[in-house]
Amino acid sequence: MTAIANRYEFVLLFDVENGNPNGDPDAGNMPRIDPETGHGLVTDVCLKRKIRNHVALTKEGAERFNIYIQEKAILNETHERAYTACKLKPEPKKLPKKVEDAKSVTDWMCTNFYDIRTFGAVMTTEVNCGQVRGPVQMAFARSVEPVVPQEVSITRMAVTTKAEAEKQQGDNRTMGRKHIVPYGLYVAHGFISAPLAEKTGFSDEDLTLFWDALVNMFEHDRSAARGLMSSRKLIVFKHQNKLGNAPAHKLFDLVKVSRAEGSSGPARSFADYAVTVGQAPEGVEVKEML
Repeated sequence: MTAIANRYEFVLLFDVENGNPNGDPDAGNMPRIDPETGHGLVTDVCLKRKIRNHVALTKEGAERFNIYIQEKAILNETHERAYTACKLKPEPKKLPKKVEDAKSVTDWMCTNFYDIRTFGAVMTTEVNCGQVRGPVQMAFARSVEPVVPQEVSITRMAVTTKAEAEKQQGDNRTMGRKHIVPYGLYVAHGFISAPLAEKTGFSDEDLTLFWDALVNMFEHDRSAARGLMSSRKLIVFKHQNKLGNAPAHKLFDLVKVSRAEGSSGPARSFADYAVTVGQAPEGVEVKEML
């Protein structure tokens, strides 16, 4: 597969309605908030997890599209597969002494695991497969306006034991809590490096799959806790050459999100906002993929 030949930046807009887009385990799983501004946050790790899940669902374990970071995956066993395929014997915590052997092990991991050649990985465990710096990087997503998390009480109906059932007679029910954001529109920024893509083998096919994941990653990630989440806009900046034709921050500044005409009070839907994209500089093509 030929690696991509162009640099890209992208802006993803997604929203949440009556849900928790990314709970903070250090704060009782409340939605992540910038304490100084009140804006909502969603980590890059959260977004990458959804992308990984979409690829795994779409490709169903097809060759070259395995997922490296999975729940309860035993990484050393995965690394051993690379050594076996390359007919090498691993030494504890060390890469093979020959440069070409070390490269072959790392390249095998890139070739077979989509998320490694996309996001990179640190594989310096007991069975060492090296480190890979991925061509695709994402920043934290931030809400356009401050969000006000709410705590909603819920009643537990089912019980686990007979003794517990006897205690919960009449109105004596166990209560629970759910944390939600009534509505929030979030903006995430991302970067794709052509020089790094050459090193990992990130191809045009991989890129197409990545765009598809950004557009559809919430469609099969539904849960009561996350409410209604949807990708709303995907704006891609494609440079003519692999090193780029304009600074990323100037391209991101072209995307303006403002209140729609006639909208007032707290935003409660995507219709409350208007999104505009300015004129890109010479050498940069703008594509709205959603």
